[in-house]
Amino acid sequence: MDIKNDVQQQFGKSAASYVSSTIHKEGKDLQKLLQIVTISGEEELLDIATGGGHTANAFASVVKKVTAVDLTAEMLRAAENFIRGNGYQNVDFIQADAENLPFATEAFEIVTCRIAPHHFPNVNRFVEEAYRVLKANGQFLLDDNVVPEDDDFDLFYNTIEKWRDYSHFRAWRKTEWLRMLESAGFEISEWHRFEKTFHFEPWCNRMNLPQSEKEKLSEYILSASQKVKDKFRIVIENNQVVSFQGEAIVLKALKR
Repeated sequence: MDIKNDVQQQFGKSAASYVSSTIHKEGKDLQKLLQIVTISGEEELLDIATGGGHTANAFASVVKKVTAVDLTAEMLRAAENFIRGNGYQNVDFIQADAENLPFATEAFEIVTCRIAPHHFPNVNRFVEEAYRVLKANGQFLLDDNVVPEDDDFDLFYNTIEKWRDYSHFRAWRKTEWLRMLESAGFEISEWHRFEKTFHFEPWCNRMNLPQSEKEKLSEYILSASQKVKDKFRIVIENNQVVSFQGEAIVLKALKR
């Protein structure tokens, strides 16, 4: 089964929990996206892999029109219920693949993608598509979990994410994002690093991880090196993993 089927299966099951997820709903990163964008109010915005619809919802009140796309039909329905429930009528919902967007070249002034590219098997293709559908001088707002540059830290974080969620493909390093974006033709105008605290139980439960796998994952984290435990601020109480800290970047890139 390929990764895109995995994504549809995982998020089809978890759609409602992503709408209500605090880390998706209330993250400071979402406010930062709104702060760094330049808006007149006449823009048409594309939100790729909209998930629970939080980014599309946040921008619906400040742009002319939002098109929200997601690979998973259940996710789109959950996002539509959420956004329509907030009274927004200027949002369209379309099932589509981030790596093969069904839109004309230079169709949007703004493209957003938040907490999703780590699921994309061909992330370079996604970046190229985001560039293609943007108008000249358009803004690409990217927000995703990343890994440190150190190989051991990279391996640890991607291992636990893949263990928790088999549809996880890869969280990229900050340098990898800069390279991918600039190679596609973007100029990066602004970027910010965020620390994110993940609470182990809800983090696992959001993906419906079976108890047996949760226990194995906990053991893996408990057995990590002290260097890894320090880096990821792993909190352990009574030999149980309570939380750990990851990181994300929020950036604005311009199509020149």
